Amino acid sequence: MRLWIGLCLPQLPLEVFSPHWSADAGSVVLEQERVLAASPAARAAGVQIGMRRGGVLMLEPDARLHERDPAREAEALNAVALALLQYTPLVTLAEEATLLMDIGASLRLFGGIRRLCSRVRANLRALGFTGHLSCAPTARGAWLLARRRAGRALKMASLVRRLDRLPASTPPPARPFAGWFEGIGCFTLGDMRRLPRPGLQRRCGRPLLDLLDAAYGALPELFEWIEPPETFHARLELFDRIEHADALLTGAHRLVLQLTGWLCARQLAVERITLNLAHERGRVARAPTPIEIALAEPTWRDEHLVRLLKERLAKTVLDAPVIGLGLQALQLQAMAPPSESLFPEPGGTEEDRNRVFELLVARLGADNVLQAAPQADYRPELANAWVPVQQKIRASARAAQMPPDVQSLPRPVWLLAKPIALLMRDHRPFYGSPLKMASNPERIEAGWWSESQTRDYFIAEGQDHALYWVYRERIVGSGEDAEPRWFLHGLFG
Repeated sequence: MRLWIGLCLPQLPLEVFSPHWSADAGSVVLEQERVLAASPAARAAGVQIGMRRGGVLMLEPDARLHERDPAREAEALNAVALALLQYTPLVTLAEEATLLMDIGASLRLFGGIRRLCSRVRANLRALGFTGHLSCAPTARGAWLLARRRAGRALKMASLVRRLDRLPASTPPPARPFAGWFEGIGCFTLGDMRRLPRPGLQRRCGRPLLDLLDAAYGALPELFEWIEPPETFHARLELFDRIEHADALLTGAHRLVLQLTGWLCARQLAVERITLNLAHERGRVARAPTPIEIALAEPTWRDEHLVRLLKERLAKTVLDAPVIGLGLQALQLQAMAPPSESLFPEPGGTEEDRNRVFELLVARLGADNVLQAAPQADYRPELANAWVPVQQKIRASARAAQMPPDVQSLPRPVWLLAKPIALLMRDHRPFYGSPLKMASNPERIEAGWWSESQTRDYFIAEGQDHALYWVYRERIVGSGEDAEPRWFLHGLFG
């Protein structure tokens, strides 16, 4: 089924170019010295759309005046389009700040039209915009419904009924002839369709007829789809100087949503991102503060990235106020296909576990969340190293194993970081109580290339029946009468 979403952003200039826009501030957006938009406080003071700058200052002397910036407006619209690429690769930019999305192939993936529209609205709010959303079987039909806030029409019959009720001035090609349509009693698109086509074409031109035919499904529609850039680097200029890092999360979320759309469009997953905090420029210029997030597993989901950024920002202390944000995707790889296993893994999937590790790293620091890295060494204290959980361990290191005869020997659950020298009482090692040897000795002799070690390991039992891993150090080159030294190296569970 072919279905389109039309997303109209009528208040785009207000929200992008009015940094201090709020209900209790008299803010006005000007275009060519005339009012384009006004905040509620300004309208309450008598400011009206189309009023000149002098009239605004007469009614509201303290009003904040902002000039509309078409370049930044286009940049913001492109940011919204980039974020929406996570739902479909078929997104196009239409007239009058409207985006069109072909979501027919995405309905099942996102749980139906209602849930998909709800997600689009939520993303739009997170990006800092408001808009009017519509659905229709044709792209031009969705555009017309969005411009007039006429709701959704999922079937062609309901679309025809909704379109017929729209004002005749809704299509842009019809607006120059609004007076003529009103004079002949043509007030709706339904009235316009009943007019003789040859006369309507001579009077208003072919573009109007083509738009109507496309909206009503009588003419095929062709569009140029938005192409995501080859690399991702998004910026956001903040409305004020931010002095606390946790207040940057909203802006970071906006950038992450754009990253999510870019990753889905490119079929990529990200392994490492950097959020750059831009500080003052000029004489007191400072280099940006980077916040790097390394992921245990590649991802393209915004929820997980935002959660990690929230943890890192909560721990960050700013050395200087922040005036802008920048987000870069530094390490990428192809998006992994979905799991083909029939039954889910008990206790969650590997991806779920990796997300827990990433959250712990963001909260506790990389040096406090470690993983085991096996080493090909007979000496117990060197047979394993602890490295950050995000560090990639080579496959050869993971496969490092001792010979089968060594693997079958018992090893304690708890190996002490440093062996403890034991006292000797009655020629027996003592640790809380005299220790009795409960196994045959296991000799470990290694390290001749650096620091040679020769030890005889035993499993020892105390009077409380606790088991210990102890060794007797053999001193090479000493006389036969030299007293051996005993050490505690591990404890069995």
